[in-house]
Amino acid sequence: MLQEVRDGRSLTPVLDQVDRALRPGVQALAFQVLRSLGRAEALRRALARRAPPAGVDALLTVALALLVPADEGAYEGFTLVDQAVEAAKRDGSLQAGAPFINACLRRFLRERGALMLATDRDPVAKWNHPLWWIKRLKNDHPTKWQAILEASNRQAPMSLRINRSRTTVEHYLERLSAANVGAERIGASGVVLERPVPVHALPGFEQGLVSVQDAGAQLAALLLLDGLVSPGMAQVLDACAAPGGKTAHLLELGAGRVTALDVDPTRCERIRSNLKRLGLTARVIAHDAADTAGWWDGECFDAILLDAPCTASGIVRRHPDVRWLRRESDVGQLAELQARLLKGLWPLLKPGGRLLYCTCSVFRQEGSQQIKAFVASNTEARLLASPGHLMPQFRAAERTVPDNHSGDHDGFFYALLEKRLP
Repeated sequence: MLQEVRDGRSLTPVLDQVDRALRPGVQALAFQVLRSLGRAEALRRALARRAPPAGVDALLTVALALLVPADEGAYEGFTLVDQAVEAAKRDGSLQAGAPFINACLRRFLRERGALMLATDRDPVAKWNHPLWWIKRLKNDHPTKWQAILEASNRQAPMSLRINRSRTTVEHYLERLSAANVGAERIGASGVVLERPVPVHALPGFEQGLVSVQDAGAQLAALLLLDGLVSPGMAQVLDACAAPGGKTAHLLELGAGRVTALDVDPTRCERIRSNLKRLGLTARVIAHDAADTAGWWDGECFDAILLDAPCTASGIVRRHPDVRWLRRESDVGQLAELQARLLKGLWPLLKPGGRLLYCTCSVFRQEGSQQIKAFVASNTEARLLASPGHLMPQFRAAERTVPDNHSGDHDGFFYALLEKRLP
């Protein structure tokens, strides 16, 4: 798996190939490795200046990453060393590297303190993020960058969105309690679990009573519909909608006719599948949102949700491979795409209507800078009170977040725009 990520492939489809019974444990270990990868690679360089063959290097790096947290590791140190060496011996392509792996790992156990101290001087090792990422956060958030990095290396909680068209948060908390699943309320429609559980263990999941969705992502539908005149009669567009969590939330909150749009036909099937489980209906279209001539019927929308493609820099605690897959040049390229989507969708909004622009990014080029440039070039656009940048595990201003929102959420950017009346 580490080799796949190093080759530029997302961890998600790789995990999908793992036997279902083994997948939760494999994912937990893979996530732990990716959250400690910067440190593990620095340690490997300290232990062996010359890189071994790719497979040997990957196995050694994985073992080092699992050894780094001395007090909370998955295994005892010597057990992990023994099993890493045995794994090399069982793989024909790695057998010759088994003595090398054994020597490096045993040296690490002997010299852990000195090696950890030496690698502390490397910011990539200390923060387990690429150097360009760290520098950008320092520049964008000079007083919060360290806290953002620390939060991004924590395990994300499992948060649920309650289908309020079918039940209430209070009633669902009672059902969780009866199933011995600890939870507390978060936000207007959600609960956060004390510890993750398989979705099939959630009461009423198959019946559409609940969905898995981060608390920060649950703000999107609330922000768009709050204050909208007659939301039940409104025509709403959810652009870049897959896998459909925000589409479903809009419908659960009573939005009128909803169109869900995504460029990927396969991901559109996921939207349909999620809506079917929840007993909801929307018009689902597979097309490039910015190419309006190819899909738009000419009827303007009362509200548009643009959940724009981005670096996903705000959700790395849930997708720890993202930080290692992104390149610095991706930020500018994605910002250009976001600007194209804003420009293309804005004419589809009725005068007096509202557009919610959001990204799961903490980089300003994809958030506040993007919106500042758009408003400056569009006299029709008025920026309404909206959260702006929400940092992972930081509480936003009380006026922008429901009163009972705990602040435990991924990183997002939200900007609510209104089209001025003529």
